[in-house]
Amino acid sequence: MMEKDTVIVLDDADNVIGSESKRGSHEFIAKQPRGVLHRAFSVFIFDQSTGELLLQKRASTKITFPNVWTNTCCSHPLHGMSPNEVDRPQDVKDGSVMGVKNAAVRKLEHELGIPKEEVPVEGFKFLTRLHYWAADTVTHGPESPWGEHEIDYVLFFTVESKDQLTIKPHPDEVDDVCWVTKQKLLAMFDDKSLLFSPWFRIIAHRWMLSKDGWWDDLAATMTTHRHCDYATIHEFDPPTEHMGGQGAATALFSPIIPTQNAVAKQGAYGKIKTHTESKLSQLARLDEVCSAATLLYIKPLKSNLHHAHIKSTFNKDDLAFCDEILCKVSRSFAAVIRQLPPTLLVDVLIFYLVLRALDTIEDDMTAFPDNKTKIDHLLSFHKTALMDPTWSMDGVGEGHEKLLLQQFPKCHSVYAALSQQSRRVIADISHRMATGMAEFVGKDLGQGTLDITQYNRYCHFVAGLVGEGLSRLFAVSGLESPSMAKELHLSDQMGLFLQKTNIIRDYLEDYVDGRAFWPQSVWNKYSTSGDLGYFANQSDPLAQTKSLHCLNELVTDALSLVPDCLAYLAKLRCTEVFRFCAIPQVMAIATLDKCFNNPNVFTGVVKIRKGLSCQLILHTNDAQGVHAAFRHFANSIASKINPNDPNADATLKACDAILEITAEQHSRATKQKRTGLLMGTAAAAAAVAATSSRSSSKNLIPSLALSATAFIGSFWVTHTFQRLVVKGSSSGSLYSPVLRPAAKLMTECQNGDGALEQAQ
Repeated sequence: MMEKDTVIVLDDADNVIGSESKRGSHEFIAKQPRGVLHRAFSVFIFDQSTGELLLQKRASTKITFPNVWTNTCCSHPLHGMSPNEVDRPQDVKDGSVMGVKNAAVRKLEHELGIPKEEVPVEGFKFLTRLHYWAADTVTHGPESPWGEHEIDYVLFFTVESKDQLTIKPHPDEVDDVCWVTKQKLLAMFDDKSLLFSPWFRIIAHRWMLSKDGWWDDLAATMTTHRHCDYATIHEFDPPTEHMGGQGAATALFSPIIPTQNAVAKQGAYGKIKTHTESKLSQLARLDEVCSAATLLYIKPLKSNLHHAHIKSTFNKDDLAFCDEILCKVSRSFAAVIRQLPPTLLVDVLIFYLVLRALDTIEDDMTAFPDNKTKIDHLLSFHKTALMDPTWSMDGVGEGHEKLLLQQFPKCHSVYAALSQQSRRVIADISHRMATGMAEFVGKDLGQGTLDITQYNRYCHFVAGLVGEGLSRLFAVSGLESPSMAKELHLSDQMGLFLQKTNIIRDYLEDYVDGRAFWPQSVWNKYSTSGDLGYFANQSDPLAQTKSLHCLNELVTDALSLVPDCLAYLAKLRCTEVFRFCAIPQVMAIATLDKCFNNPNVFTGVVKIRKGLSCQLILHTNDAQGVHAAFRHFANSIASKINPNDPNADATLKACDAILEITAEQHSRATKQKRTGLLMGTAAAAAAVAATSSRSSSKNLIPSLALSATAFIGSFWVTHTFQRLVVKGSSSGSLYSPVLRPAAKLMTECQNGDGALEQAQ
């Protein structure tokens, strides 16, 4: 059969381009390191009454992947069969794929002895396709001449009861069968004595084992199009143990690492490799370790969530849910929200959750039968979700985002208790953001946005409007000047800076998810294949060079927003609001530094070290700390500029602009350090002199007292001098705000400042 059967040879787009013997297509040799790409199918049969899945153990006599547990049946449609087993592009587009279904019926009878009448073709549900490869190195060793390289069609089939199936396995095909629950399969995966086919592991971890995945949602999987994706061919490299073979094959695609616990977020989040530094490397940075310990145990961000004003205003249980779900959907953002003043904290918390709910609807690519339905939900969100206290949505999103929509009445309860001004801001921004999202729903973003204009427009809708909404909430609270509500440009630029940083970092996640945002007018200058996925092939030296040039152009574009971001921060006057805005900004510049000229962006997700994050949070208290961070990372980026990069001059210019803006605060900090050093030296000299002049033992105590007095007096002089320097030079600069705690600002308002009354 290896010589006789003729498989369907394909190109990467699943177009039929020829035929090959089963043997020839599965040979992993020097001239074809991954064999020949061909079409395959994987059948999954479920017992509806118990939710069990039928597995088979491939026979020990099979040439490829013997002795492994796998899904119910996996094989190939063939040329020259009757009924026909060759599907056309139109068959895939409409989901009919009668060719692979006919092949599935044929092979179920051949391998498992299931009669054709028990598995009629109309009972199969086609879900999606995956392009994967794997060398059979586990069976045949590192020089294995065999492997699989397929575009695999996933087919589901259900029976009311397993008793309805006649199963008589062919001994040359199958050694064993068993029915398993989801929990049983997870236990089998944990059993290191069992082997599993790589394609089965990919499908199971990517789509089936997640909460609310295909298996949990089996009825909807079989009766709706919720989980169907006919347009995408999902690409997967194998686990490392299945790389190699006689052709020494390495990664073909980007390294997607399916894991059983990567299910809490939507899209490709958690399914892409995360590049992290080793624990030893992180522990070696003692300053960051100390910062982490300080932030966790000594000086954590103070939470104002239990303030009397909040307790007396909002429903305790509903607010507790909102706080808990905020931590689930964005743990890092939750910390900076909680430190906001009590009169602003809940407003921002609900603003974030409302927009996260809206974003969940936009991001779900399978829950709605068509784009029109999704658009209708988006455009009516500000009326339904924000006006109907009973509104909720089920079956949309994954994990915690899905729970947020299911339990949205609890969010509405807290929202309804906000001031009328805050509700007006949140409703207005939600409506305008939804309108922008609706504009992009029907666009094909598989290859990114069209150009910089569309790129900026998308970022405006999903992030710039957030900046505007926050500025308006700051003004309404009375903690910031009423003029902040009119800072539309700077608010927008601040949001764009954060969003562009995320888009740059998330290249691979977004590309795998089929919704990318890198502008085509930029990346087309560097991709020789005309495809955004070209950059993921980091084994090609030319692709690696081109990818870095493209990456650096986008980083440079983001850096051009920094002057406006710093100008925005300079307009703030409340310490807590300043920190809330500044912490994400310094995290963004640190992330851009991490991404710049870094090929890891194209093979996974790069993140800054946790210790560095803690250090930045601790030091982001005023303009001096923020400017120091921006200056440090601008210098770091400038030091990594490759003179052969076509963007080198533009990047250097952007870094120089940041260095010029931060020069004043840098000079001030340098003077303070120099003054402190001089004062310390003077104190030490005074102490030594005092001790020397009173060296006898009977004068030891007075001598030590004099030394201590000298040190204390020196410290007081130094501290007073530094305060005068800061006070005397912190006004009158475009980028240097004078900050005051919220409590002091509110007292000033009550004593006649009038800002609160004006804002309201």
